[in-house]
Amino acid sequence: MSDMNYKAAIEAILFATGSAIEGSKLMVALGTEEEPVPKKVFNEAIKELMAEYESEDRGIRLIELDGKYQLCTKNDYYEVLGKIVNMPKKHTLTDVLLETLSIVAYKQPVTRAEIEKIRGVSCSHAVNRLVEYNLICEVGRLDAPGHPILFGTTDDFLRSFGISSMDELPDISPDKIEDFRRQAEEEAGIEVTT
Repeated sequence: MSDMNYKAAIEAILFATGSAIEGSKLMVALGTEEEPVPKKVFNEAIKELMAEYESEDRGIRLIELDGKYQLCTKNDYYEVLGKIVNMPKKHTLTDVLLETLSIVAYKQPVTRAEIEKIRGVSCSHAVNRLVEYNLICEVGRLDAPGHPILFGTTDDFLRSFGISSMDELPDISPDKIEDFRRQAEEEAGIEVTT
């Protein structure tokens, strides 16, 4: 298979599936289970393909989502596409939803009770809405009494915020954390120990 056009094969797979595919699965598909395409060869093909989509005047692009790859429409053509296809409604994220989503993003995997402890109020509605928007999902169960659900972010979260991995989330400085603690103490009228 050394004469295979890897870029064309990757493009064909991603176009046909329409979803994000792990790089390791693509390497196996381009080679065999016993001998997948070398990572260096795969990475070179992916980089070239991404560059071609970005540099050319095309309506699609190739994105990376935490080690997975997907073909998607460029944002510039969303309005035009919406005239032909029933586009999903863009969801509005309220302050409550953003706050809850931030907690999940930074603390994942996290239970509903842990989110409520941080926020200080019930978060059932916010969690349900974020699951409905496919920004968070169930990632497992905590090994504790009642086996509460653990939540984490989804590929749609990465896509929606224009990041390719959770490593791209901004770090929260110790000064900010101290400000948040002080605000929480003032709002609740209690002293928070760290």
